[in-house]
Amino acid sequence: MTAITPKRVQVSTAKLQITQIKSAIGGKQNQRDTLRSLGLKRIGHTVVREADAVTVGMVNTVPHLLKVEEAK
Repeated sequence: MTAITPKRVQVSTAKLQITQIKSAIGGKQNQRDTLRSLGLKRIGHTVVREADAVTVGMVNTVPHLLKVEEAK
């Protein structure tokens, strides 16, 4: 598993392993809402989601708070 380095994640058929690495405290309300919509609740929490257009859009909204890897 290697981390996806580009700022923008692309839509594909792969599954993404998304981990919250920074806090949403002090962030804008839409950034906090985006993290909750992804299913992330705390730093270090990881979810696996399809790389569809909705998920990719949410990941690209808060890339500075997340670590994204391709799931096995």
